[in-house]
Amino acid sequence: MTIQEPVTARPAGRPRSEKAEKAIIEATLDLIGDGMGVAELSIEAIASRAGVGKTTIYRRWSNKEELVADALATLRAPLPRLAGVSVRDDLTTLLNAMREDKGRSRTRCVMNVMMSDADRYPALMERFRKVAIEPRKEAMREVLRRGIGTGELRTDLDVETGMALLSGAMIWYSKWAPAGELPEDLPGRIVDHVLRGLTA
Repeated sequence: MTIQEPVTARPAGRPRSEKAEKAIIEATLDLIGDGMGVAELSIEAIASRAGVGKTTIYRRWSNKEELVADALATLRAPLPRLAGVSVRDDLTTLLNAMREDKGRSRTRCVMNVMMSDADRYPALMERFRKVAIEPRKEAMREVLRRGIGTGELRTDLDVETGMALLSGAMIWYSKWAPAGELPEDLPGRIVDHVLRGLTA
């Protein structure tokens, strides 16, 4: 008597293809990087560039805005691991991730194109903020709150203003500093200035 192996039921629908998803994301970023704004960008153009069918895209994203937001999110480096030893070290780590993001020419090019369309596509930008920006903001909030709890930071610190001072300084350098790569010691210098304050 032959014992048959149990048959494992396959999940409904086609399995996701990581290769196809990567091709779709890359095609989206390539088209935006070529100067195509969201208005001109189409699912047809993305599918053609990625070498997939439109249905492959729609199985993963319900509309163009969701796809673009997720594609933009891949341009951000993964949230860095924080050691949790000191507020200064963790803040420097977070700002260094921002420095590395701004150092990528493709990231700068794509984000410049997207920022010009930001007001026209609030839902897209809101999704981008949710998946790419908010996790980093929350990480910085937690570092500052921890610093208040450990006594490293003053108890009356306005956390949101502190975040604005730290992130805003890095953004200023990214936008207005002389051309070229941002110095490796820049995040630490910004953190030190903010932590010391500007008073004599």
